[in-house]
Amino acid sequence: MSDLAAVLFDMDGTLVDTEGLWWRVTEELAASLGHRLGPADAPEVVGRAVEDTAAHLARVTGTTDPAAPAALAEALGAAFLTRVEEGTPLRPGAQALLTALEAEGVPFALVSASPRTVVDSVTRGALGHVPFALTLSADDVARTKPHPEPYLAAAGLLGVPIEHCVAVEDSPDGAASAEAAGCPLLVVPSLLPVPPSPRRRFADSLAEVDPPALRAWVTAASAIAGPDRTAPAPGCVREA
Repeated sequence: MSDLAAVLFDMDGTLVDTEGLWWRVTEELAASLGHRLGPADAPEVVGRAVEDTAAHLARVTGTTDPAAPAALAEALGAAFLTRVEEGTPLRPGAQALLTALEAEGVPFALVSASPRTVVDSVTRGALGHVPFALTLSADDVARTKPHPEPYLAAAGLLGVPIEHCVAVEDSPDGAASAEAAGCPLLVVPSLLPVPPSPRRRFADSLAEVDPPALRAWVTAASAIAGPDRTAPAPGCVREA
């Protein structure tokens, strides 16, 4: 089989424009601790789980209290949920791509590193009309992104081979998670650049992507036997 079995979407920064909200929430909490958030912090903030970012803030502010990371994670999660509930616009092209996949009968799932409370808030709001086959949050797995478990779990729950799915991501950690799981990957970067690799294809916007291009990428990716082999970028997705 060399067809598109399912599409596995990241949420924050990929389908909904929430990465900026997450950055601002983290920036405000960092400032309250006397730390000015900057580019050096970005890899520990963008695309990371709440607990990872909280642990980073504890480190960079020299917090030694062992209870601090958990308290910071709770504060970050609560503040982010408040911002999300105020409204989360869809990313350009997201609605058209989801509608096209539904029309062609291609199942799609949400695979997020955000907590279940945030995922549920978004799927009640901006994505409330979207018929996801399943939604997976950081709370639903033992190890979240950049570990491969979220994508492996999603494919397993859908009952489809991971190599016949396409993951759609915007961040380096999300891309690493999908690639480690063995999933062909489409990257639509948001706040951070994502490095290229043979099993990654790139688009500037979801508006450039359609189901035939995703299907063609699954077929092309199946021909890649190792890290030194590449396949031509199909349809409207391009190589880095």
